Amino acid sequence: SEDVLSKDAGECAICLEELQQGDTIARLPCLCIYHKGQIFMSIFFYFCLASNSCIDEWFEVNRSCPEHPSD
Repeated sequence: SEDVLSKDAGECAICLEELQQGDTIARLPCLCIYHKGQIFMSIFFYFCLASNSCIDEWFEVNRSCPEHPSD
């Protein structure tokens, strides 16, 4: 589901950028959260170079949570 982060929550496991209060996030059923609907300019991670969100880009090539691949 899509939500707005109410407080800082560490780092996005996909792009390694900080998850900050006010960021639009996607919360997966496992309760992990990732950036949603934002553009990041990371030269190290393909997922965040595109104009889609981290998690949308991740799901184009993966079908599981980045932190819980066996779920």
